[in-house]
This record gives sequence, structure tokens and C-alpha cells, in this order.
Amino acid sequence: MPSIKKPKVILLDIMETVVTEPFLNVMPAFFEMTRDEFLSQKDPKSWIEFEKGNITEQQYFDSFFSDRRKIDGPGLKHAMFNAYEWLPGMRHLVEQLVQADYPLFALSNYSNWYQLIDEKLSLSRYLKWDFVSCHTGYRKPDAQSYLFASSSLLRKPSECLFIDDRPVNVTGAHTVDMQAILFTNSTSLEKILIESSILT
Repeated sequence: MPSIKKPKVILLDIMETVVTEPFLNVMPAFFEMTRDEFLSQKDPKSWIEFEKGNITEQQYFDSFFSDRRKIDGPGLKHAMFNAYEWLPGMRHLVEQLVQADYPLFALSNYSNWYQLIDEKLSLSRYLKWDFVSCHTGYRKPDAQSYLFASSSLLRKPSECLFIDDRPVNVTGAHTVDMQAILFTNSTSLEKILIESSILT
């Protein structure tokens, strides 16, 4: 991994970087399906459109399955709400970054259900949700998702540090000259941050 310079701002992916992603566990169970059954029957585009803010929550429910069967939308939201949890060690690490005076922002592909995450886990105590795809319209690894964030913050991409669990999104950040770390777990991330003098 190339050396990381001390950033002016830190951009965090949320799902499977800070918070558990219940999509492929909770949703199939909610509909009493196997994962393969669920994936074969759900509409392949509706969640992406919901993440980009192009459709409303009700439109997402209406287009959830390819055959357009009715679903219990409120019940599904409740099941997702119950499943959101901090990943092991990440709350402590986020608190350390805040104590070190780094501005933290979410740079995440997600729908307005990020509000459910915040309601349950109070992430807004630590970070701002400015760059969630449902607000910006850009999904990683689109270069504009990174550039929109850095320009909105009046920073060069190289002055930002992005942390994400997906290699394709880390590569996308590097493409626009943004520093990035591939997240695997909180222990290895903390080690990288200390070795880079971002944390002491």
C-alpha cells in the first residue's frame, strides 16, 4: 500500500465499513427465501434507483420484485432497522478520529434509509451525511462521487482520505488522486492509521 499522508478530511463508506450490511441476510429471511431465490426474483435495478434518489420509497416497494408482487414495506424497513449494528471496533475507531479533530463525512452508496441507521446508531454524532448517493445522485465508483465530495469541501482530492471495503471503490478514489484505504477490519485499519501518523 502506498504511504498515506495526513488528510484534511476523512470520507467513510458506511455499509460493511462502519455498519453491518443486512441486505443479503435480512431481506431473504424476511421473505422466507433462500439467498439464491431472493436474488433471482428481486428487481435488479430498483435498489440502485432508490440509492440514486431517482425513485421514492413507495416506488421502491412497488418495484421490489420483478413480477411486481405486493410487499410489506413497513415490515421490511423494521427488519432492516433491527439489523443495523456497528461493525466490531468501529465505534471506538470513529471516536478516536473525532477526538483527533478530523472532519468525518459519509461517502456511501445508500438510499434515504441511511436515516434509519442514524436513528438507531446515532452516527451523526460523529460524521455528516452530506455525500450519500441518494442526495448527490452519484454512486461509487463513478469519479464524480469522489470529486463532488472533495470540491464541496473545498479540498483537493489528495487532501482527502477515503475508506471503503470494496476494492473497486478504492480504485475509483485512486483514479481521481484521492488517498484511499481498503477496509478489512477495524484492527488492521487502526494499524494503518497509526503507521501513517493519522492516529497516535
